[in-house]
This record gives sequence, C-alpha cells and structure tokens, in this order.
Amino acid sequence: MRARFEAEGDVIVITGGANGIGRALARAAAEAGARVVVCDVDEPAMAALSDVPGIATRRLDVSDHAGTLATLRAVERDFGRIDGLVCAAAIQPRTVVHEMDPAEWDRVLRINLSGVLWCYQAVVAGMIERRSGSIIAFTSGMAHQGWPGASAYAASKAALIAFAKSAAKEIAQHRVRFNLIAPGVLDTPQYRVANARAGAPQWVSASRRMPSARCSSCCRTRQR
Repeated sequence: MRARFEAEGDVIVITGGANGIGRALARAAAEAGARVVVCDVDEPAMAALSDVPGIATRRLDVSDHAGTLATLRAVERDFGRIDGLVCAAAIQPRTVVHEMDPAEWDRVLRINLSGVLWCYQAVVAGMIERRSGSIIAFTSGMAHQGWPGASAYAASKAALIAFAKSAAKEIAQHRVRFNLIAPGVLDTPQYRVANARAGAPQWVSASRRMPSARCSSCCRTRQR
C-alpha cells in the first residue's frame, strides 16, 4: 500500500521555509498542488524559491508579535484563507548556559516558542470559523535528553510539547489539528552551523539529506 498526498488548492504557510526542513516541505507541498507561502527572514534564500511554481514568499520575523499577526492576516486576506500552518522557524545557538547573555536566552525563546504562539494566534480563528485546518510545529529529542550548550534550544522545544498538547485539546472540538513532529537528526544548514565546532561525527554519520519531503499532516492523504 502506498500513500499519495494531495493538497490541490490548499493554502499552506511555512515559517522558516527558506532553508532546511521548511524548504523541503515547501517544495513538497507545492508539488502536491498547494499554494505555499514561505515566510522567512532569509531574503536571498527566499529569492531562490521565486521560480518554483506554487510558492510565494513574505518576509517575516516570528519574534515580532505585531509583525507576525499583521503578515499572516495579510496572507489570509490575499489568499482567501490559510488551510495549513507549518512553524519551522527556529534558531539553536550553542552557548554554555552559565555564560549565556540574557538577551540570547530571550531571543531563542521568542523565536522558537513565542514565535509559534504568535503564528498560532494569527491563523487559528479563521480555521475555527471554517472548522478545518492543520497546524504543525517541531520539537526535538533535545527536549528530553538535553545537550551541552543547547539549554535554551532544548528548553524551548520542551515547552512546545506542553503548549501544543494543551492548545490541541482546545481546538479539537472545532476540527482543527495541532501536531508536533520530532524529526530526529537531519543534515540541514542550521544543524551544520550549530555543530560546526563540535564536529559531532556520530550524528553526521547518522544524518541524511532531504531532497524531498512529505507534508503528510497538512496535505490530504489517499491510500492506494
């Protein structure tokens, strides 16, 4: 039995969609027929997606509460609705926590945790009204096991688990889904930067590239 994913006509927003997991998902969703809006701060990387059919781009810093609400509500207005939201924007600096500047701690949590909340708040009302929608965010194995130098990142990903479980229960009655994905170790640009000094050969050998991805939680699934 094979699963075939379709998203014909769906509007899917992907934050952090210019690189890594988000970029792979954006391409896969567009190939499945979705109208994809990639939201990111990396404008050169977004420009490189400009020739991909089905993908539009918007500059968005998810740590900016007012800017996030305004941008995503503008997307909903311009595209008519938002059927799927993928929150892939995240940072993972490596700093020993007892040497970490408070501003760095705050920045990680604003992007990785609060940024998901701002995006959720921007789209969920429309999904509830239509009684249809899917929201996806990403946690990490570090939320459970920790990692030296990654305390802020691990804390943000652990907090997302509690947030998503609670929020999902609030919106389930409206037929709106909120799921978390823990993707494991993937060879992305962000991963390489985060682990450049350590080298992490045991992780690199276990990682894999992502030429494509399946957006199974946003796209409709048909089995054959």
